[in-house]
Amino acid sequence: MMDIQLLVDGLLTTLTPMNLLLVFVGMLVGVFFGSLPGISSSMGIVLMLPFTYYMGILPSIMLLVALYAGSAYGGSITAILFNTPGTPESVATTFDGYPMTKNGKAGRALSLAISASAFGGIFSVLIMLFLAPPLSKVALNIQSAEYFALTVLGLTVISSIGTKSPIKAITSGLIGILIAMIGMDPIVGANRFTFGNVELMNGLEMIPIMIGAFALAEVLNQVTDKQKDLNMSNKVSLETIKIVELIKHKWVLLKSAVIGTVIGILPGTGGSIASIVSYGEAMRTSKNKEQFGSGEEEGVVAPEAANNAAAGGAMIPTLVLGIPGSPTTAIILAALALQGLQPGPQLMTEQPLMLYCIFFSMLIASVTVFIGGRLGVKAFAAILKLPYSMLGTLIVLLSMVGSYAVGNSMFNVWVMLVFGILGYFMKKYHFSPASLVLGLVLGPMMEENFRRNLLVTEGDYLSFITKPISGIILLIAVLAMFYPIIAKALKKKKSMGGSSIGL
Repeated sequence: MMDIQLLVDGLLTTLTPMNLLLVFVGMLVGVFFGSLPGISSSMGIVLMLPFTYYMGILPSIMLLVALYAGSAYGGSITAILFNTPGTPESVATTFDGYPMTKNGKAGRALSLAISASAFGGIFSVLIMLFLAPPLSKVALNIQSAEYFALTVLGLTVISSIGTKSPIKAITSGLIGILIAMIGMDPIVGANRFTFGNVELMNGLEMIPIMIGAFALAEVLNQVTDKQKDLNMSNKVSLETIKIVELIKHKWVLLKSAVIGTVIGILPGTGGSIASIVSYGEAMRTSKNKEQFGSGEEEGVVAPEAANNAAAGGAMIPTLVLGIPGSPTTAIILAALALQGLQPGPQLMTEQPLMLYCIFFSMLIASVTVFIGGRLGVKAFAAILKLPYSMLGTLIVLLSMVGSYAVGNSMFNVWVMLVFGILGYFMKKYHFSPASLVLGLVLGPMMEENFRRNLLVTEGDYLSFITKPISGIILLIAVLAMFYPIIAKALKKKKSMGGSSIGL
């Protein structure tokens, strides 16, 4: 039962001027780190940790969770303006966000992203406040079969994105899954596809591949394309999204926020999978399926609401069970330990005021994303005024710095360059770099949980469908895969019937 007095005390403590300032600063820093390719929220928190050593427990934790909330939005800025995901969570935002920019609607895309991000963040924090303990217990019952089913559901979107040819999109996704298998086998520890190269033993990092396939490939495409995109305006100003316009997307917002929160609660998943699944679900249920990938508003709303909700959802198992819900929350967990706190069930009973302050910090950070997001957009909008010869050079430079920052390795820079060239030729011949990256994101989780479940069940393949939750998710995935084919056949049959009647 929630203690109302503790709730009020937590809110009042959070609203003190100094704490409010720290929350706002943390959110701004998060937006900045999130918008820089390769400098993820986890790296941002690591860089901020030294500044928290001389703070009190509460101010330091409030600063870090606000940074986490801000970075969840920040990645969408470069994803929309430059086709360069600032974070892995914002990959799905590029699918329709960048086409909106090319169509001269960058301001609207950014405003939709801010609104959806704020909604997703606020929704997940409210869930944290009222339902954290029971939801964490449910998350503990999710096993390998359910994780595998979830990745299969995420992969169903591959055939529909980035290209009009499903075969080429699926081929791109399979290449991504194959690349994800490079390195050490997650179950038995054997080397795979390393060819004796020590650098490949840990596999290929996702961020350099993502930066190359999206950012560098787009620069190469712009440089070699003689017909420039005339609709790309150098002036980017945020449009004011009216409440009535948001209500138009109410079901997508709500559905994506729920998906993001639920997936965020599952340990080890994070915003990448949440945004992909919610994007696919929005596309499947939309009346304008054919518009997705060419600048559909719901294609921006869905992933942004989901990945911000996942950030809040990931804090639930982190704080209540002491189990990190994502790589970033694992670092927050370490920061709590450095401050002498031990997250877990005892935190609810021993330091409930601390818990409520953390929740309210994320809530305020989500609300103030409206302000911080606008400041970040203005900074990047100024960059857009540069001629593309300079802008392209700047993107390449940021791509190299971001790739090198992942492990401080020149090898990652070479990986980025190789996948930049590969991404360019994929786009030229109508393959899908987006599908390749999705295969890369979901492949390792799918393989590991598939094999782990077979080990636990002693090779029982039927266990994937006999377990209620995984069975339902797999059924939804199968229906999602075959529904377009069935719907197309029915539509064709209906049109033929109408033609014969007309005759």
